[in-house]
Amino acid sequence: MRTVFSHVLPYRWPIVIAIFLMLIELSVELIQPLFIAKIIDDGIVAHDLNVVLVWGGGMMALAFSAFFSGIINSYFAAHAAQSFAFDLRQALFRQVQNFSMATFLRFPAAGLITRLTSDVTMAQNVLFMSLRIMLRAPLLVVGSIIMAFVVNVKLAFYLLIGAPILLVFLVYMSRKGVRYFARIQKRLDNVNRVIQENLQAVRLIKAYLRGTYEASRFAKIADALRSDTVRAMRLMELILPILLLIMNGSLMAVLWFGAVEVESGGAKVGELVAVVNYAMRMTGAFSMFAFIISAFSRAKASSERMEEVLLANEDVEVYDSKGKFTAPFKGEIQFKNVSFCYPGKEELVLDHISFHVASGEKLAIMGATGSGKSTMLNLIPRIFKASKGEVFIDGKNVNEWPLKDLRDTIGLVPQQSILFTGSIFDNLSWGDSSASEVELENAAKKAQIHESIDLFPEKYETRVGQRGVNLSGGQKQRLSIARALVREPSILILDDSTSALDVKTETALWDALEKEHATMLVVTQKVSTAQGADKVLLLDEGRVVGYGSHKELLEQSALYRKIQQSQMQEKEVGLDDPSHS
Repeated sequence: MRTVFSHVLPYRWPIVIAIFLMLIELSVELIQPLFIAKIIDDGIVAHDLNVVLVWGGGMMALAFSAFFSGIINSYFAAHAAQSFAFDLRQALFRQVQNFSMATFLRFPAAGLITRLTSDVTMAQNVLFMSLRIMLRAPLLVVGSIIMAFVVNVKLAFYLLIGAPILLVFLVYMSRKGVRYFARIQKRLDNVNRVIQENLQAVRLIKAYLRGTYEASRFAKIADALRSDTVRAMRLMELILPILLLIMNGSLMAVLWFGAVEVESGGAKVGELVAVVNYAMRMTGAFSMFAFIISAFSRAKASSERMEEVLLANEDVEVYDSKGKFTAPFKGEIQFKNVSFCYPGKEELVLDHISFHVASGEKLAIMGATGSGKSTMLNLIPRIFKASKGEVFIDGKNVNEWPLKDLRDTIGLVPQQSILFTGSIFDNLSWGDSSASEVELENAAKKAQIHESIDLFPEKYETRVGQRGVNLSGGQKQRLSIARALVREPSILILDDSTSALDVKTETALWDALEKEHATMLVVTQKVSTAQGADKVLLLDEGRVVGYGSHKELLEQSALYRKIQQSQMQEKEVGLDDPSHS
């Protein structure tokens, strides 16, 4: 919890003020029974109305001071808690942004969402409630015991009868509560994961009529959350009855032996009333302990989960560029005996990959699904680091390039077109926030999307739905390509990014890209696309099984010839079959 609550430090003065005001409220509450004792013993018993009026007026003045202290305390407590939550959420989000992919894969997306929302809220609520009542409750118990001893030592001892039992019980329940609520937060991760998957795949679910199945799957996950929550709540509900049982036993002892002391002259009536009053206040404070333990247990479990993110800095990416900008304008790429396996796994995804792409060349990458094409491309911008071997850009190992310089010179279009909620203009300028409207339009023209945008009523201000839901697959791919071209990259990586384009549009796109001076790496399944590349790299199960020009592979690679023949036959069937007309 130390790492999480270190974000409280910038707000120490509002916290100090809130605690000071809370102590004023507490002091008033602890002093009032003394006033009551004075009113009874020196006023009512002695039939002195002036004493009753003086001490009663003093109680009213103290009550008003406590009232205003409480109001101002709430203001400072809320300010500190909300500001703390804002800083903590920002710190978590920045940390996630700086994760390398190896670190990111350790945390499921649903778990990160829960940490940034529910877990932060738990910590925020505990801080606020601590400054309002959670600190006040234990202090009220301790203060009541001390003041009871000030009033009458004998009677105060009876309040301590159950103290050792209460202490052991509360420590036990706190530890057990932390374990239960940690499990609940993990269950909440699972619920968020299922909801997230379901909403993303809503079209597929409707197309396959899987709504009933998905509802039953969600019910199982939600039921596990319900069961653990009920179990935790039942545990917390045990706290209050047991606390009240012990405290009421102590109170009965105070009343019984207090009456004996009053009759024998060992105590005054006002003293007995004061001690009973302290006992009642202690009982009220203890009644809040169930809530306090529940909130603290949740906050501790949430804080431990957030610390996992905040302390996961063994492989955090550093983006800052030191010194002069040194972007690799040539774009020469070389892989030397590169092997790769995902963190925590032993199976090689890439096995001794070696090839060379000269500056300005176009490399077509082909291979079956799962052959390692996308993984290999991710090693170039250092999204992943090679397990063995070396990747070079312009003769310099990618691990030696400042990360900002490295990625500023690369335009990456991933296999799945990702667009963000906002306008088309916003999505294009996401590639380069400093690009002008003219530069954005030029990039859109090269990507063959400008004419489509021009047909929209709001043109470049057209809103893009979540994940580009209101655009076709081809439009999303072309917008993604335009976003990469805005960067004017030295290296352009297209990871099967033209699969949704028709032949005419794709041909126009390649013609436009030919005028670019960038080194291009293009993942494709089409031999016709590979035919226009300078080199073709053929992968199979993470190994290079063919490398050379289109003509060279036709002569040397049986697999490449088989792919070409298969596509030619499909083309012939498509032309001859009337159903394709």
